Order: sequence, then structure tokens, then C-alpha cells
Amino acid sequence: MADKGGVDALINRSRRAPNLKNRTDEATERAVVDYAVAFPAHGQHRSSNELRKQGIFISGSGVRSVWLRHNLENFKKRLKALEEKVARDGIELTDSQIAALERKASDDEACGEIETAHPGYLGSQDTFYVGNLKGVGRIYQQTFVDTYSKVAHCKLYVTKTPITAADLLNDRVLPFYEYQGLPMLRILTDRGTEFCGKVEQHDYQLYLAINDIEHTKTKAMSPQTNGICERFHKTILNEFYQVTFRKKLYGDLEALQSDLDEWLAHYNNERTHQGKMCCGRTPIETLLDGKRIWAEKNLSQM
Repeated sequence: MADKGGVDALINRSRRAPNLKNRTDEATERAVVDYAVAFPAHGQHRSSNELRKQGIFISGSGVRSVWLRHNLENFKKRLKALEEKVARDGIELTDSQIAALERKASDDEACGEIETAHPGYLGSQDTFYVGNLKGVGRIYQQTFVDTYSKVAHCKLYVTKTPITAADLLNDRVLPFYEYQGLPMLRILTDRGTEFCGKVEQHDYQLYLAINDIEHTKTKAMSPQTNGICERFHKTILNEFYQVTFRKKLYGDLEALQSDLDEWLAHYNNERTHQGKMCCGRTPIETLLDGKRIWAEKNLSQM
């Protein structure tokens, strides 16, 4: 043998040939993939059992092997495949598919993994307790962050109420987006009393309704909160409040608000952001670039 083909022939000869009998046939593989997309919440063993009812015989481990080959081995990946199929083929969703997609959207929002298409598509609002200012009392910050661009707006108050939550939008947020020519479509908040209550009697929810803004709330009884604002609050605490309170004594709310506005101008216009959409740009650069995406979407819907 070595005389005929040399050492390479011996090496090739010694390799085991693949056992083709163990490989799933093409029709079964296709059925497993189709089922995974149709029922993304079903695990490997349930998928195996349900496929058996259709006359397709494959074990749970066999199902998982197919999933691995097609990058479908977990719930999120199967949901992503479903979302891509909907976008590509425009299929009508079943009740179970709608439930799975809603579950993913709810879980993602609770964890701060939020789908956002353009500036103004989804804003994130939260209340941040700043501290106790001598002669003023407790200070609360109303925070609004655009989830696409990370442009932030903040205003300080001595109370935490639906009126103060609505005032931030009325005084800072909506005028800014109106000037930019962008609609504010939806706002995500937690379930705090400043954001939630009886719609017809709640100043914040009435304000959203009057301005045709959809209100989404984070998941009840979840340890995660409003992740976008939470990360911003860590940044503002470390980079602004902990620094300014060591350098300066504030006797009134207006002086602190003035310095906060100065820091926000730096944050929005000069400080680069490493987030998913910003990619090293400043929030305002990301917003201005994102306006083109909104303009294209708006034109396509006309």
C-alpha cells in the first residue's frame, strides 16, 4: 500500500468513513426545521413527540442535532428565525407564534434588550432618587432616554408624581422631538405610581393618550427594571453627581439643574457611546443619522 500511494495513502486508508445511516434524511431534516420555526417554544422532546404524530420519526436528541446544524438550538434563535420568516414571507401568525413573540418582547424589555427601529420609536422613562439637599429636601430626577440614539433628557423635582413625570415630557422631550421632525411613538416605564394608575384619572397616562403615545410597562414582579434608564443612571451617578457634590455645595434646585443641563449637553453632544446603535458615535450623531431611517420608513408608508 505504501509503495502505491506513500504515507498519505496509509493515513487516508486509516480514517473511518462517515456513518451515513445515522444522518437524518433531507425530508425529516426539513420537517424538523419547519416545526422549530412554527412552534419555537417547544423543546426537543415535545417536538419529537409532535412530529411522530405526523409520521416523522426522530428522537429528541436527533431533533437537537438538526437544530444545532441550523443554528436553532435555543428558544431565542428559533424566535429569530420566525421573525425573519414573517419579515420575508409575510405569513399569518398562529396564536402560539404570537404568544411566543410577545413573551420574547416582554422578556427582552425587562432585561433592557429592546428592539428599536429609529429615533422616537421607543423612549425609556424612569425616576431616579438623587438625594437630600439641605434646605430643599428630597430631590428626584425624571429621566428620559431614547432607546435608539441614547439621547437623554433629565429634570429635577422635589416630588415624585404623575404631574412631574408628564412635565418632563411636556417641557423637554416632546419639544425636542418636534424640533427634530420626529414623532414619539411609544414610551417604556416601570409600574411606579407616577407612571401607572386609572387611565382616566392619571395625569401621566392622560398626557400620553392626548399626545397619541403608546405606553408599555415593564414586567410585573420581575427583578429586572427599566434597563436602558438603569444603565444611564449608573453613568450619571458616577460621572456627574458623585463628582459635582464633592466640588460644590448647592443651596437650591435651580443651580443643580443648571449644572445638570451642562453635563447633559456634554453627554449628548460630545461623549461617545459604545451602545449597539451608537457604535462609537455621540448620541446626537446617532439620532441625526437615524432620522434618515425614519424618513425612508415614512416615505415607504405614504
